[in-house]
Amino acid sequence: MNSKERLLTALRKGTPDRVPVTVHQWQDYHLKYYMNGMDALDAFKTCGLDASIQYFEAMGQFWLPGRVESKKYSEEWIDEVEIVRDDVNDMVVHHTIHTPKGKLTYKTGGNEKTTWITEFLIKNPEDIYLLKYMPVPKLDQRAIAKEYDRIGDDGILRGFVWGDQAGCWQQACCYYDTMPMVYATIDEPQWVHEFLDILLEKKLQFIYESLKGAKFDLIETGGGASSSTVISPAMFKEFALPYDRRIHDALHDAGHISSYHTCGGMRGIFDLIVQTGTDASETLSPKAVGGNIEGPELYEAMHGKVCLIGGMDQINILTSTPAEIRKEVRRLFDVFGQGGGYIMSCADHFFDDVPKENLLAYAQAARECTY
Repeated sequence: MNSKERLLTALRKGTPDRVPVTVHQWQDYHLKYYMNGMDALDAFKTCGLDASIQYFEAMGQFWLPGRVESKKYSEEWIDEVEIVRDDVNDMVVHHTIHTPKGKLTYKTGGNEKTTWITEFLIKNPEDIYLLKYMPVPKLDQRAIAKEYDRIGDDGILRGFVWGDQAGCWQQACCYYDTMPMVYATIDEPQWVHEFLDILLEKKLQFIYESLKGAKFDLIETGGGASSSTVISPAMFKEFALPYDRRIHDALHDAGHISSYHTCGGMRGIFDLIVQTGTDASETLSPKAVGGNIEGPELYEAMHGKVCLIGGMDQINILTSTPAEIRKEVRRLFDVFGQGGGYIMSCADHFFDDVPKENLLAYAQAARECTY
């Protein structure tokens, strides 16, 4: 099998020739400092990994690193940017969003690896109504098709549902902060649902306007704020599940398969993740990187119902020794890989300080995990 066939077979819960092996969202930081500046596809091929390429267009996500500028997204949504500190390793940016009915503000910090929020967009309950002016971008399907053809048999092309996070609950947490959102589910649950409905409407618009007919192999949904390390199963059931299911139904209607991202906090919500209607679940993160997945309980609950993606500790294991890497690859294959339907991948974003020789050892060990 080639890499595309191998990955697609696993995504369909089938059994490929060997376990597919990849990384999640190869970051520019790592490509620059550890891979001689090559692009993600060349890095996958150089290391002997099955390529899983994330497709991004400039759609305003706060977390994408790099310099930002003021931008007029529409007549009703203008982002005025103030660069407070222009330092690649300590960037500080203030944003003022102008809408016909008022202003919204937020602030970010950043470095070469990523960007984080220091002041959240939604400060008062009534601010959510200004989000109705936020435009929904349209993807360039010709550019997507060009990238899909460039990858060819070397792997798959991944897209994602528009938003600072793909899920409604998760995006709301990016705008209002996670703990205030949790408190609001108790104090003002109707307001929370209204907030989520505003975001859902825009996500569904994006799916039908931009993703229908787009040449993607997989669409990422969800986000870490729905992890069971963050919210309870009861909160997930009320404030994540109904919206995620609508998104997955729309993706299926548009001809796509989905991977639901929970950053590895999955214990206690295995059945709820399946109920979202997703086709795959990621990232199977162990406790050492903030998740709660270690042993066979996830496999027993979810194998055959969804494809499983992830498991590899990119912070502690991939930065260790080739021997430790080989040992963990075999353990992951034995725990999650039996019977197919599993893609071995890093447990979330990959911008850690992993030398190329360790990635070569990772790929080689996985190639020995045959069916």
